Amino acid sequence: MTYFIIAGESSGDLHARHLMDAIKTKDPEATLCYWYRPELAYMGFVSVLMHLPEILRGMKECRKAIQEACPDRLVLVDYPGFNLKIAAWFHKTFVSPCRQKGLACPEVVYYIPPKIWAWKEGRIAQIRRYVDKVLSILPFEVEWYAGKYDYHVDYVGNPTLDEITLFLSSLTSEKVDRWRASLGIAGSKVVALLPGSRRQEIESNLPMMLRAAEAAKGEFYYVIASAPNMSKEFYDRVITEALGQRSSHIQDRIVLAPCQGSWSSFMLLHNAHAALVTSGTATLETAIMSVPQVVCYAMRCGKLVSYLRRFLLKVPYVSLVNLIVGREVVPELVAGELTQEALDKCFSSVLLDEECRIAQRRGYDELMRRLGQPGAPERAATQIVN
Repeated sequence: MTYFIIAGESSGDLHARHLMDAIKTKDPEATLCYWYRPELAYMGFVSVLMHLPEILRGMKECRKAIQEACPDRLVLVDYPGFNLKIAAWFHKTFVSPCRQKGLACPEVVYYIPPKIWAWKEGRIAQIRRYVDKVLSILPFEVEWYAGKYDYHVDYVGNPTLDEITLFLSSLTSEKVDRWRASLGIAGSKVVALLPGSRRQEIESNLPMMLRAAEAAKGEFYYVIASAPNMSKEFYDRVITEALGQRSSHIQDRIVLAPCQGSWSSFMLLHNAHAALVTSGTATLETAIMSVPQVVCYAMRCGKLVSYLRRFLLKVPYVSLVNLIVGREVVPELVAGELTQEALDKCFSSVLLDEECRIAQRRGYDELMRRLGQPGAPERAATQIVN
C-alpha cells in the first residue's frame, strides 16, 4: 500500500518519522511519501493572514504531491489548520468518486488529532466528515470525545515517552561528559530555559525567564534550548535587551545549547535541576524527565487574553502535564497571570524548595501511570496498516 504522511512542525516531524519506521516494519512492501514544511506552521490570525500566499502555495504543492502518489492511506499528523483543509480536499477528490463508483475507498487517519477540547470545537464536524480513524496520544481524549460527541478515538500511547525511552537507553556517562564539556559547564548545576521555537515566542518569553534567573539565588548555569533556524546573534540580542546594559551576575552563566533535534533538548533536561518551559510538548518532556518546572507563556495583550480565556478555552489548564493528571501538578503562568513577580516567586520555589520539588515529582509519577507503556508508533502503525 501507499501511505502519504503530512506533518508541519518539528515535534510532529519527530513523531511522523518514528511512525513511518513502524509502518515499514508492519508493511515491508509499503510505499511511504512524506510532506513536511515547518516554514508554513504559522500561529494566530494575523500571522496566517500575512503569510497567506505562501501557505496557499504550500497547500497547492501538497495537493499535487498527493495526486501523484494516489495513496491508500492519508495520515495526518497534528498541524490541524493545514491538515483538515487537505482532508476535505482529499475526500472530495479521492474518497467521494470511489464511493460513487462502488470502489474501495482510500482512508484518512488522524494521528495526534486537533486539540478541540481546548478551542475550535467546531472542527469536530470536519473530523466526523473527512476522517476515518483518530489515533490519540493523550489518554483523556478518549473519554472526552466519547462523552462530548459520542465519537470513538483510540489511545495508542504517547510517542514522547517512546522517544525519551530510546534516548535514555543509548545514553552513556561519556556522552554526558562530552556534552557538558562542549558547553563549558562541567560539574555545574544546570537550569533549562525552553522559551519556544518561534521568533515571537522567544522574544516574549526568554527575557522574563532571564530576569527570573537573575533574581534567583544559587550558582547555576542557565542553558537555553535553541530553536532550529534561529541564529546565535538573534539570541544574543534578546539576552542583551532582557538584561540591559548593566552588569549582571548571571551574564557569564548563560549558555546557548546548539539545536540538534530532540537529542539536544533531551540531553539538556537530563542534566537539569529545574526548568522554565513554555506550554506545549516541552512541558510533557520535562515531566517525563522528572525535572521540576514552571510553565510560563507570555502573550501580547495578556490581561485581555486571560479575560477572554474564560469564555474561549474549554479546559482549566494549558500544560499537558496538568491536563493528563487532571489537577495542577506544575504551576502555570499564562498571558495575564504571567508577571515578573509571579514568575520570580514560582521559579524560586522549584529551584530551592525541596517540598515543592518532591510534590511535583509525585505528580509526575501519576502522569507516568496514565501515559502507560512505550510503543505508541507501533500501536498506531498496526491500526493504520490494518
